[in-house]
Amino acid sequence: MPTREEIAYFGAGPAPLPTPVLEAGSKAFLNYLDTGLSLAEISHRSPLATKIVEDTKAALSSILEIPDSYEVLFLHGGGSGEFSAVVFNMVAVWVERRRRRAQKELGSDEVKVLERVRREVREELRLDYLVTGSWSLKASQEAANLLEPLGTGFVNVAMDARAANAGKFGTIPEESSWKLTPTRKEGGKGSAFVYYCDNETVDGVEFPKFPSILEPTGQDEEDEHLVVADMSSNFLSRHVDVPKYAVIFGGAQKNIGITDTTLVIIRKSLLASYPTPSFLHAVGVWSPPVIFHYPTIAKNNSLYNTIPIFSIWIAGEVMRSLLTVHGTQATYSQENLAGEKAKVVYDILDGNPDVYQVCPDRKARSRMNICFRIDGGDKEKEKAFLEGAEKRGLQGLKGHRSVGGVRVSNYNAVPMENVKKLALWLVDFAQPPMT
Repeated sequence: MPTREEIAYFGAGPAPLPTPVLEAGSKAFLNYLDTGLSLAEISHRSPLATKIVEDTKAALSSILEIPDSYEVLFLHGGGSGEFSAVVFNMVAVWVERRRRRAQKELGSDEVKVLERVRREVREELRLDYLVTGSWSLKASQEAANLLEPLGTGFVNVAMDARAANAGKFGTIPEESSWKLTPTRKEGGKGSAFVYYCDNETVDGVEFPKFPSILEPTGQDEEDEHLVVADMSSNFLSRHVDVPKYAVIFGGAQKNIGITDTTLVIIRKSLLASYPTPSFLHAVGVWSPPVIFHYPTIAKNNSLYNTIPIFSIWIAGEVMRSLLTVHGTQATYSQENLAGEKAKVVYDILDGNPDVYQVCPDRKARSRMNICFRIDGGDKEKEKAFLEGAEKRGLQGLKGHRSVGGVRVSNYNAVPMENVKKLALWLVDFAQPPMT
């Protein structure tokens, strides 16, 4: 039976966790702080649970330098749940802004206000999506499904990377080619939000930086792009300028913790911009389910229902370990380390082009998920590579079932030592057979 130290795990998620966090977690799972209770047993209404939530929020706020104008939420549902939650909540915000504007211009005539907003929903509601991989594609499809009762045309795919890459994901087209809904200052009506996935785990594509075209310009919030980013797979792996975003979300099971916890960072001003459910229904829009209703979750300090306290505690331990080692420079340090680890792998792949072919374009390569094929996708050779890796204790390298190939997931808890073990196998496999 192999020891933990003998296994180098590169799975895409759930991902490896720091061993000290797991050791502390095993004790907390059995008897938390000598209470005689497991963390899986304590009430989510208890002072202990409240303190765990507050401590985890504080740790995340320290690492990401989250301003007081933002709220941190813990929800169920993972990133896929947020595909729906974002639509429900941000469309509600859009409707409320239109209602307030109509009320300001039309006065207290509720019938006229309702008729105008109902017309604007049908004619002007747009949701912009930047589709760079499988997850942003699924998010855009979910948005279209949720809005289908209203009709079609509400989801604007402002960029589909496949169009410029022979029908395959693997690039991020130039921003000048994006077809974003024009904001009011650009002569348009503006979209409810602009959505993108910062790192695509399946396709190995990552935005190298915040898109310049989405940079705030100092205008009124209603005249800016409200940016929503899925950071599930590169959370805490580099510095993030939080004020540039309306909403950031991520599942915890990549860089933060274990499954069943989803983090949402949302601008507080948006939480105060919701119409009544009856008004939403009257204009033809569904109100957010209460379990995904951001204002309700915020009002209840994420304790509206029974949340996974143990999972949140694990996330907090991961964050506190980063702060202990790196202080408030944690994301900068992780960014440097992630880049160094990725370079070790990419250098070997690029140095053996006859054997290894990296899937995405060089400018869009992910630091977190390194995807490549062997000998143009030769299934037998890729099988041999994976089997040989397993014998060396290198696990979790099989590519996503939808695309195949090999995928090296280089998350925060993957140590450089394990990357070097993988590097040795990459070099050995690339050597020509002995004759």
